[in-house]
Amino acid sequence: MPRDSRHPWAWVPTLYLAEGLPYALVMSVSVVLYKNLGVSNQTITFYTAWLYLPWVIKPLWSPAVDILKTRRRWIWTMQFLLGAMFAAVGLAIPAPDFFRWTLVFFWLAAFSSATHDVAADGFYMLALAERQQAAFSGIRNTFYRVANIAAQGGLVALVGTLYNDSRDYASAWREVFAPLAVVFGLLAVYHRWILPRPAADAPGKVTKEFAANFLKIFISFFQKPRIGWLLAFLLLFRFGEAQLVAMTRPFLLDARSAGGLGLSDSDFGAIYGTCGVAALLCGGILGGLMVARQGLKFWLWPMLLAIHLPDAVFIWLAWAQPANHFAIAAAVVVEQFGYGFGFTAFMLYMIYIARGEHRTAHYAICTGFMALGMMTPSFWSGWLQERIGYVLFFTWVILATAPGFLVALRAPLDPEFGKRALAGD
Repeated sequence: MPRDSRHPWAWVPTLYLAEGLPYALVMSVSVVLYKNLGVSNQTITFYTAWLYLPWVIKPLWSPAVDILKTRRRWIWTMQFLLGAMFAAVGLAIPAPDFFRWTLVFFWLAAFSSATHDVAADGFYMLALAERQQAAFSGIRNTFYRVANIAAQGGLVALVGTLYNDSRDYASAWREVFAPLAVVFGLLAVYHRWILPRPAADAPGKVTKEFAANFLKIFISFFQKPRIGWLLAFLLLFRFGEAQLVAMTRPFLLDARSAGGLGLSDSDFGAIYGTCGVAALLCGGILGGLMVARQGLKFWLWPMLLAIHLPDAVFIWLAWAQPANHFAIAAAVVVEQFGYGFGFTAFMLYMIYIARGEHRTAHYAICTGFMALGMMTPSFWSGWLQERIGYVLFFTWVILATAPGFLVALRAPLDPEFGKRALAGD
């Protein structure tokens, strides 16, 4: 088979596994790691919030991926780097100053992962015809979510099993990160061999005209009509949810004496990392189907309610501290399903904002603001929770959803958008 016509099934699933795993490891699994190793909630949320930064600013260096070398080369090079960073995390865990060094390596992994995202998504569009892109969009999303389940569910549960044998979290986490480094090394070798070589995937040229055009495209985003309300939507739609996400994992793992639910890593992996992520995926699929039938404007408010109101289950969990794992799992599933269903509106609204001549670049800018909207509230979430406790914190989360409803009242939206967008119009 010619190298420029590899079947998409040979590389799309593995490419999006390789895209989803690093994000889950850096943004979710790192929180569990630090919680296991005794780091305080305030310290965890403040410093891991900075890990969002590469995804916030990736639109600024994404043109370099288009110009310097091919996207294909960027992909397997970043995968090698990710393997090296995860090996370094494993080596740093037993060190006395483990927090500083693991954070440095996670941060470098975050930059590598964000760069890999740019290259992989660009390569997907270059290597596949439009018909194939549409056909495999569900496949890429599914394997991205499978990577999340594997990381937050399987790997965290494995740490729990290893801890039960050794009674040493540092040893258990080191044994998990060592094979991760090997996995990414193998993925890099595989993708260097299997990825097709589309003629369109060629390095660009650095010219004065390119720099001027990039600046013009960037500025044009901020010249969109009612840009203030558009940015407010991106930053505030998930203002309450962002704070909940920052504290969910510490809450589930914290000892009952500290107000948490005291789950083991194995139970956490099964309940939140597997059942929760599966519910998130199902909610997202249902949300896409509903919008395709009646448009985003029809579903905007139901989805806004769906992403925020289920947060109230955490008030009950913090107040009652149930010991029954089925009750905890049911609450997590309800919240995550609502999150997945409601998040559909946010993703489609970014597509709505990005419409026009420079939709790819403008969508990348939207994703940067999306990451900023998640990063900023995370800075104070741990600090606030440690001062008022989990019950009052989760009550505050519900109150903090108000800005999302306010911006939805004023955000512009075409009543027909969604039906056409999902049909490829």
